[in-house]
Amino acid sequence: MPDITLPDGSHRQFDNPVSVMDIACDIGPGLAKATLAGKVNGELVDASFVVEQDADVAIVTSRDEEALELLRHDAAHVMAQAVQELYPGTQVTIGPAIEDGFYYDFAREEPFTPEDLVEIEKRMHEIVKRDLPIVREVMDREAAMKTFGDLGESYKVEIIDEIIPQGEEVSIYRQGEWFDVCRGPHLPSTGKLGSGFKVMKVAGAYWRGDSKNEMLQRIYGTAWPDKKQLRAYLHRLEEAEKRDHRKLGRQLELFHLHEEAPGSVFWHPKGWTLFNKLIEYMRKRQEDAGYIEVNTPDVMDRSLWETSGHWGNYREHMFTTQTEDERVFALKPMNCPGSVLMFSQGLKSYRDLPLRMAEFGKVHRYEPSGALHGLLRVRHFTQDDAHIYCTEEQMEQECIDVIELILDIYKDFGFDDVVIKFSDRPDNRIGSDEVWDKLEGALINALDSMGREYKLFPGEGAFYGPKLEFVLRDAIGRDWQCGTLQVDMNLPERFDISYIGEDGERHRPVMLHRALFGSLERFFGILVEHYEGKFPVWLAPVQAVVMNITDKQAPYVGKVEKMLKNQGIRTISDLRNEKVGFKIREHTLQRIPYMLVVGDREVEEEHVAVRSLDGEDLGSIAIDEFVDLVKQ
Repeated sequence: MPDITLPDGSHRQFDNPVSVMDIACDIGPGLAKATLAGKVNGELVDASFVVEQDADVAIVTSRDEEALELLRHDAAHVMAQAVQELYPGTQVTIGPAIEDGFYYDFAREEPFTPEDLVEIEKRMHEIVKRDLPIVREVMDREAAMKTFGDLGESYKVEIIDEIIPQGEEVSIYRQGEWFDVCRGPHLPSTGKLGSGFKVMKVAGAYWRGDSKNEMLQRIYGTAWPDKKQLRAYLHRLEEAEKRDHRKLGRQLELFHLHEEAPGSVFWHPKGWTLFNKLIEYMRKRQEDAGYIEVNTPDVMDRSLWETSGHWGNYREHMFTTQTEDERVFALKPMNCPGSVLMFSQGLKSYRDLPLRMAEFGKVHRYEPSGALHGLLRVRHFTQDDAHIYCTEEQMEQECIDVIELILDIYKDFGFDDVVIKFSDRPDNRIGSDEVWDKLEGALINALDSMGREYKLFPGEGAFYGPKLEFVLRDAIGRDWQCGTLQVDMNLPERFDISYIGEDGERHRPVMLHRALFGSLERFFGILVEHYEGKFPVWLAPVQAVVMNITDKQAPYVGKVEKMLKNQGIRTISDLRNEKVGFKIREHTLQRIPYMLVVGDREVEEEHVAVRSLDGEDLGSIAIDEFVDLVKQ
């Protein structure tokens, strides 16, 4: 006689074991119709799952966060069924839900064409209309291997053989005549998938991600609860393509990437100007917040990374080299160990703490070639790193100060919508549970005292301490993880650093690892896409262009350019023998905030005719007036 506790705290009792769907029906027919799955004692299960004992049960509908992953997982299965119906002999391998959609890897000799993708999507809609019940079955392991072997599904046989232990049953999900190995859960029927999905593209993928294995064909799709959300997503993709920082980087002459230096950036004058404006801005904010700036070497001995723990936890991402005397060195992937060596120089007192030590450090990380993506995923980048050394008593307030600084900086760049992720202790951590309790408590107490909400990501902290990650939402609704804050008592222990306390004894400092932009290269790319290259005036690499109508005004154009540069306004001139309308169009495409046109009247009055990037005519004004406008 199971007693069911619902999310509102109410109870329902049943004489016999009862399925999640039965519970939904008992609550009401409307809920039963909307039911997609259930959560039993916090675990996501099929709507057909039978509850045999007392339990906490929640009904999952399309409004719930968990529903989206269910939809996408089912869309992958429906796509696989569609492919095998259309192209008999094709083998299905692995098909998970992913961010914004799903994919399935197929083994087929003939390549899929764009026309095939249209047919696959059409067949998917047909399968949805059939509203086939999705039913979970279990098979004996050997029977399952034989079943899939008889169907010619060698990849499925391999999956079962390597993943399912001897003696365990195999979970199978069937929809109509089609079935696949899957742990689930799934929707009650294909009809629940709706029509908010689209087949997007096909790409190559190695079996099990290993380049030594055969190449498969991966078909990607996207799935959403309804057509409206699908259209919104497709619109975001169109916007994202227009805003692609790689395309705009070329168009606006900001930077380029080259095959001879994969994952490293060649900065052009305009891009380097903007990059340095970011550093200039950050340097000022850090000085105002009581930071000092240092710089540490790029190459350090292997022993340092062994002491820090990076060699054991991060070795595969490090660039290393060996000298003739057989010493092994590594290009630094992080600035932390170098910062610790800075702290260790000279005796420190409690009066010196908190010591906030900032560094614009160049770091190098080996990223697989396939993972590189413009400025967003590189191998060589600049971190606006800082390490704060403080007492345990100061730790919580320092966390508060860092969080406030990060959020205030993001507002200056137009990012008001920020999500904070809190990641606690991972399995492969160093240090005692007692230390981790203190560190996690400091971050949680800081957030709570500020009234800041956060999302918990269990087990995703760094190996040396828990962390906060700051996720920005850009102009078209995409999320970007940027700043981080990590609290650490383990590296100070490993490096045996200390300060002299008020009692005259040695004490371990707490070490806060903090990045505001994170990677400057990545933040640069995000800014390009967020603003679509139309940077705020204070950030724009070129703030004004002065152009003449005829050669007669050329000397005055040079005079205006010099005057504006003397006032700190980044200015260029355009004296080409072209029509002024042509020049305006070109500089509009270059996203220059102000275009200053000079004719005979402007020369006579010592004015400039001002036009803004959005096409507004600000009239003919004195140069000093324009300077005031820009500086505001």
